[in-house]
Amino acid sequence: MTWSEVSGRRLRRHGLTPPGHGGPADAAAAMCGAHAQVMSAAEVSIGLRLPDTTASDVRDALWVERRLVKTFGPRGTVHLLPAADLALWCGALGALPAAGRLTGDAGVTSAQADELVEAIGAVLADAELTVDELTEALADRVGPWAVDPVMPAFQDMWPRWRQVTELAAHRGVLCFGPNKGRKVTYTHPARWLPGFAPAPRAEAVDWLLGRYLHAYGPATPQHFARWLATTPGWASGLFGASDLTEVSLEGTRSWIARGDDAFAGPAEGVVLLPHFDAFAVGSQPRELLYPGRARDRALSRGQAGNYPVLLIDGVVAGVWHQRKSARAVAVTVEPFAALTARRRGQLDEQVQRLAAVLGVRPALTIGPISVGPHA
Repeated sequence: MTWSEVSGRRLRRHGLTPPGHGGPADAAAAMCGAHAQVMSAAEVSIGLRLPDTTASDVRDALWVERRLVKTFGPRGTVHLLPAADLALWCGALGALPAAGRLTGDAGVTSAQADELVEAIGAVLADAELTVDELTEALADRVGPWAVDPVMPAFQDMWPRWRQVTELAAHRGVLCFGPNKGRKVTYTHPARWLPGFAPAPRAEAVDWLLGRYLHAYGPATPQHFARWLATTPGWASGLFGASDLTEVSLEGTRSWIARGDDAFAGPAEGVVLLPHFDAFAVGSQPRELLYPGRARDRALSRGQAGNYPVLLIDGVVAGVWHQRKSARAVAVTVEPFAALTARRRGQLDEQVQRLAAVLGVRPALTIGPISVGPHA
């Protein structure tokens, strides 16, 4: 299989070419979760995959309709996940090999981690708490050791319990609640989803591998491990025990789910992807998505997502930047090669879609971008 064929299949399955169907939760499901560390970027990621969907519609699906859940997903990063799939996500993520935590006096033992997760679940069962409020509650419930400021983060020291935040989310006792002013809150998923509990691990892991291969296949165990930030050995064992079909992607041994061998044609067209879009971060091999100049201009120390990117025919062919005001969005695009009249027309359409998602007027400039990568 060629990269163009594989990229075309992924673009269609992500709802990018052409736009997908359904609502925000369907779009999030199709891409295996929308990266939401930058919430506005998640809103754009979902909006660009659906016709007539705005950033406001995404927020309503999250906070009003509760069809989405904001929580810690793959790689321990903040994602929007479909509420209907959350039990499977937690079952699968909770089955991953334990990630390393701080060692020595600053660390927590497995028993302490279990105690903290249990306490977090109990405290959040009927509350939406800021980090400071949760810290105070855990000090009362567990003891002062749980809140000692021992965790280095952002030129500060966080309380010890924050080492297990992602673990608590993956075990299904923590997700984000609505902000209190400018402060995030945490709550228990069961407050929004009555009767919620993580799915059985074996069933959930099989489901997640199937969803991943549907959205990002053909792939290797190493690609899957990188996407989840888990061990290649664990991923290799899972691939070996699963019913998969081996294929060749540009000469590299890769796998798809058995029977999922439909390819409808090469990648075509122009697509704008915002910061940390799931397609740009999850698609592998990265050297095929980011060829030539794209490797140096659109990656940050080899990491994808830090720059919004311009895709042309399934490869990164430029970067872009937006400046939004109350009534307009000024978009600057820096293509790596001159655009044909046809490509310029497709880019105009993408900018118009972006503006529609944001609910403002569009303005497009073609030229160099001096803004650096997102941290």
